[in-house]
Amino acid sequence: MTMIDPDVIITHFYPEDTPLRRLLLRHSTQVRDKALAILANPSRPPLELDAGLVSAGAMLHDIGILQCHAPSILCVGTRPYIAHGMIGAEMLRDYGRTHGIDLEPFARICERHTGTGITAKEVREQGLPIPERDWLPETPEEKLVCLADKFFSKSGEMKEKSAEVVRRSMEKFGADTVERFDALLRLFGLV
Repeated sequence: MTMIDPDVIITHFYPEDTPLRRLLLRHSTQVRDKALAILANPSRPPLELDAGLVSAGAMLHDIGILQCHAPSILCVGTRPYIAHGMIGAEMLRDYGRTHGIDLEPFARICERHTGTGITAKEVREQGLPIPERDWLPETPEEKLVCLADKFFSKSGEMKEKSAEVVRRSMEKFGADTVERFDALLRLFGLV
């Protein structure tokens, strides 16, 4: 795995000390710390995970919010918020090509962390403004960042939520979404 400094990439896209950059860094740090705490849990089932990929991937997972329209969380771009993971993946792939580094594993974390992942069927049935394909986390690292992200919001007090609060908030997205969340909790020994 290519070792990267996520701060360099974040600074490339967020060069100024703005409220949005501070929000991104606070949330991403919370997600990183939660993911690393889950990874360090001695009672979690044995899985081979790349801690560096998890750490940097968590810091970069929401980099695409810059281009999205979500004024309540300081995002004043024009693209739909649901697409922020896909946008972040595009940003990282372009950055990687320009700088001669492979950022594909980090791009995949970006595009697969939204909700508990999104299926092509959900894109179609809900008319989501993203390409109709599966956007589900596949690798253990993708799954861990996706899970850790569910415990923190970028709005309100930004305090850690319990698994039960997360589960209840996901019910509006359907039983499949809740089941994917429960499967992630089981995978990492949190139930």
